[in-house]
Parts: sequence; structure tokens; C-alpha cells
Amino acid sequence: MDRPKPLIGVIDIPGPERDALADTIARDGLAVLAADTPDELPPDISLVVAHARAIPPQQWPTLCERLPTLVVSDSRAAPELLSAVDAGLVDYIVEPLRHGQLLRRMIRKVIELRRLEEARRQDQLRLEELNDTLETHLAMLRLDQQAGGQIQRKLLPPRRQNAGGVTCDYWFAPSLYLSGDFLDFQRLDERHLLFYFADVSGHGASSAFVTVLLKYLANRWQGEWNGTAPEALPPRWLADLNRELLDTGIGKHATLFVGVIDLERRYLHYSLGAQLPMPLLVADGKVETLPGEGMPVGLFPGAHYPTLGCPLPENFHLWLCSDGVLECLPGETLDMRLRELEQRVLSSGTLEDLRASLALGHLGDGDDGDPEAGIEALPDDLTIMMLSGFGYADS
Repeated sequence: MDRPKPLIGVIDIPGPERDALADTIARDGLAVLAADTPDELPPDISLVVAHARAIPPQQWPTLCERLPTLVVSDSRAAPELLSAVDAGLVDYIVEPLRHGQLLRRMIRKVIELRRLEEARRQDQLRLEELNDTLETHLAMLRLDQQAGGQIQRKLLPPRRQNAGGVTCDYWFAPSLYLSGDFLDFQRLDERHLLFYFADVSGHGASSAFVTVLLKYLANRWQGEWNGTAPEALPPRWLADLNRELLDTGIGKHATLFVGVIDLERRYLHYSLGAQLPMPLLVADGKVETLPGEGMPVGLFPGAHYPTLGCPLPENFHLWLCSDGVLECLPGETLDMRLRELEQRVLSSGTLEDLRASLALGHLGDGDDGDPEAGIEALPDDLTIMMLSGFGYADS
């Protein structure tokens, strides 16, 4: 459908000159309406062509504010033209009857510019509406994420708990509201303690969902354990979780450390799923990396996870950190940062000591329930877990 012709209002003193001006404008198929004063123009006027002599000086500001106004004059020296220029007219042309083609081109240009301006204004209104909608959705998403973060924290074990002469403490800081890090620490029976430390790829809601799955599976597997062969639990859990993640098809994988402490033997049974940084054992003024290796969980079907173990000294600290800690350490290479981490855990007697060493003391304590803790302060999720025993258990 053809667009309706734009209506051009012509304001001039009635007479042959006004008729000639209207005819000149109408030659290009433009619709023209002649009037004596601006008040006679209908609201659908697209542009006003006003002769300088027809408008009193005090009326130019009102007219130019109401409608795009093109002024014509018989002379550049006309005082009325100067008043129109001062009022903010679109443009002006002298001797319009001699320059009819130029006048019509100017009119079409002004009309096109006004059409574009109106389209821009409409686009701006649509963008403002879309932005309001987006802000509403973001606010709803933020509330959902905050609620999810609160629930995820409720799934974590209590801070600084002691069981069988071993104390567990941790610090948990998502980079967003939800974290891809997770951990747990609990008794399997009177003789054995179970703990695990997980770092799911990415962060945010999808990674947090995997930690909920891990919590559910760990509780189920713990209930199925018959109390025998604790050394078989860590590799079996990793293999089962590997299969579960692959079956979901969500494209998420994780690095894990699963350990079972035999309290009578003071022995640690464990298995690794590509944990980085590796767990660090501090005893007798020395720090060493727990030996062993294993494949990430959720990437390779049929992955095998070894059964590993080591005796635990009378006084020990066992540190586990998610890879977010590497962002807080100096060093140009991974090896340099890992060596730096070893030195810092060696000189840290408590979790607060290591946090202060990493310049993380200004962030929340991890158990304060603050869903904003860590937001925009960390480039990645960061979790630190420290197990102390047996002489350190009450320190």
C-alpha cells in the first residue's frame, strides 16, 4: 500500500503570490494546504512553508517549536527572515518561485529527516520498553539466583566441625550467586570419616546444579555402603559420578578429590579426579603434594580411578583449594603459582591465615549467608578446605 502524500502547509498573505507558491510546491505530487495563519493548519501537517512577511516576529518561536518550518523570503535582508532564523527554523530559501525545484527538494529532505527522526523516536520507545522488560527479568533471575545460593549453602556441612580428632573448616565464595565448587565432611561410622572436594567446570546455575546432583549421589552411595572396604569407596564414587554426568548429557565435567580417613589407623584412603591444585599435606614443618593422578569426572566413558592412600601424621594440615585460588597468586606460569601456594599454606596455621595471605580477608566468612559475598570481587569461584588432626584438632 502506497504511503499517503505528506501534507504541506503554506502560510502567506492571500493573493496571487501565495497561489503561485502553493502551485510550485505541488508540482512534485505533494499535497498542499494554504492558510493565512498557523492556527488554521490541521494537526496532520508534515511541514510548514511560511513566507517571512506573513508571520509576526513574536510567533516564530511557537511555530518552529510546533512544526518543522521552512521559511521563504523575497530578500535576504528582510528583517522578518532574521527573526525566523533566530527562532530555529529548519532552513530558508530566497526567491522561492525562481528556485522551485530546489524548494521541492528541500521540502522532501525535511520530510525524510522528520520521518527518520520519528522512526528513531519510536525505536527509542521500543528500546526503553524492552529495557524495562529486561530489567524486570533480570531482577527475577537475580532473586532466583540468590535463593538458589542460599539453598546451596544449606547443603554445605557446618563450619569448623570436629569428628574423631579431625577438624574440618572451609571458606566458600562464589564469583556469582551460585558456585560450581562444593565439599562435604561427615562420619561414615565410628571409625571412618568421609570428605570430598569438587570443582565443576564453569560457574553459575548449571554448575551449581551438578553440585546438587553430587550431594544427592553421595548421600545415596553412603547409605548403600556396607561398612567394608573403605579404600574402595573413593574410586567407586568417582567412577559412578563419571557415568552419571555422562548420562545426563549436559556437557559438564568436574575435578574431584574423595577421601576416607581411617581414624584407628590414622590412614587416608583417597582417589583423584584431576584435582588442581593438588591437595597439600603439611606436617613437621614440611609441605608435600599428595601423590597420584586421575582423569576428570564426566569427560571420558569408562575412566578408571586409582585407589590411593597415605598415613596421616600426629599433627597435620590437609589443604584443598579450587582452581580459583590460582587467580589470587603471583607468578607468570602455573608452576610458579603452585609453588607460591605451597609456601603460603606452609606458613598458614589456620584458614584465616591463608585468606589473609591471599588478600581475601575483606570478603565474607563463607557462612554468613550473604548471597552477595564474592560478587564481582573474584574472577572465579573460590573454595578452600582445611582438615586438621590429630593434635591440631582443638587448635
